[in-house]
Amino acid sequence: MSKTILRAKKINKDFAGVQVLFDISISGERGQVHGLIGENGAGKSTLMKIIAGFLQPSSGRILIDNKPVNLKDPAMAKRMGITMIHQELNLVEDLKVYENIFLGKEIKQGMLLNKRNMIHRSKEILKELGEEEIDPLEDVRNLSVAKKQMVEIARAISENSRILIMDEPTSALTDYETEILFKLIKELKQKGVCIFYVSHRLKEVKEICDVVTVLRDGRVIGEYDVSNVSEVELANAMVGREIKNMYPQKPIPKDEVIIEVKNLNVPGLVKDVSFQLKKGEILGFAGLVGAGRTEMAEALVGLRKKASGEIFLNGEHVYINNYEDAKQLGISYLPEDRKQNGLVLDMNIVNNITLISLEKYMKLLIDKKKEMEKAKEYREKFDIRCRDLFQEVRYLSGGNQQKVVLSKCLEVEPQILILDEPTRGIDINTKYQIYQFIANFVKSEKSCIVISSELQEIIGLCNRVLVMREGKIVAELMGKEINEEEIILYATGIKEEVY
Repeated sequence: MSKTILRAKKINKDFAGVQVLFDISISGERGQVHGLIGENGAGKSTLMKIIAGFLQPSSGRILIDNKPVNLKDPAMAKRMGITMIHQELNLVEDLKVYENIFLGKEIKQGMLLNKRNMIHRSKEILKELGEEEIDPLEDVRNLSVAKKQMVEIARAISENSRILIMDEPTSALTDYETEILFKLIKELKQKGVCIFYVSHRLKEVKEICDVVTVLRDGRVIGEYDVSNVSEVELANAMVGREIKNMYPQKPIPKDEVIIEVKNLNVPGLVKDVSFQLKKGEILGFAGLVGAGRTEMAEALVGLRKKASGEIFLNGEHVYINNYEDAKQLGISYLPEDRKQNGLVLDMNIVNNITLISLEKYMKLLIDKKKEMEKAKEYREKFDIRCRDLFQEVRYLSGGNQQKVVLSKCLEVEPQILILDEPTRGIDINTKYQIYQFIANFVKSEKSCIVISSELQEIIGLCNRVLVMREGKIVAELMGKEINEEEIILYATGIKEEVY
């Protein structure tokens, strides 16, 4: 029996006359993890959606077990043993965890649903993933982004697939959760499952994949044995040039404090958080998922109700009860989940960018020309890759969606920019662009707070780092103290609280 289970041959795809994939050929073997990397918009997700039956190719063939197949829809692909974990969360928020895991493949007893069996099986799958604390009876909308991602993975595992596609599966996971996922991938590999692993994290690709294919602008640049190629070589192949100095030189902040937070509390989530942010400073917040960083930021900008706490802006006591208050004070927030909280997916790029700043474009009616000119500025500034500015944002790649959210944040002309997981699920070149933007933003005596689960990002960007654990700030790190070991020791509680 041939080891090759799937071949995609000369796949082409266009959307409304715009070609996005060009003669792509790729194959997967039993018991192999095949990595797929490339910049945002390179065509990775489009290619995987074609293999999983969510999109149809304009031309080309797919063969499974050396036989041509017509994967006309996801149901057909599932019957052929193909399952996909999507980059963007694809859960039904109003359903319970077990209902999402078995959606479309419910276990029945006669004519009725066997809820007890599905709940029991959900517990078993979640235990495999080290997620015993996720209650199968919990509504999905109440879970954190990381826990939702684990439910997505649980749903895919429950399919017992022959071919499993993972599109950015670790983008919302902690290092511990990623470790468990990798252990599971190795077990699936031993069972002969073929896994396509799409990621922007080159370190992960090197660790878990056997081979890796690089896409650029919808074309295959090359296929490499991961044991014979370095991360730097892969990065250069992705962007088509040599990348050096990923992080810009850290700015030197002023002594002047722009904002001070005192004893901020959100019941059960944030406990007596106090800190200062200086003009021209990039302040990092590190910690494990569930440490309270996002909840702290949401309370600060009025998106989450706080029980107590004081905020001083340029020495003046201010009151922020909603996001409009924050906006008027020059504070802007880029949310952790761009799809859920940052964008209106059915609206076009222009309307998303100007959504929270429409007063700038109002006379008797909205000045559409002025609105378009501003959107063009942002497209050029951030290299937003799109068909045109009237394109609905749901059809943009994850990185380009993030650039639209960032443009919207800048529309309020903030003095303080709070970025929550600013580079989640985006490629190395877009990361580089965002890092350069952050450095330039603070040069004009503006300030930035960066919340990130990527420790190298925190270490490379920030002047000062506050580590949170269980809703509290437990350490303040500066200079040479800002390193991976120190952050992890405080985040996990191995080192005692010193803040």
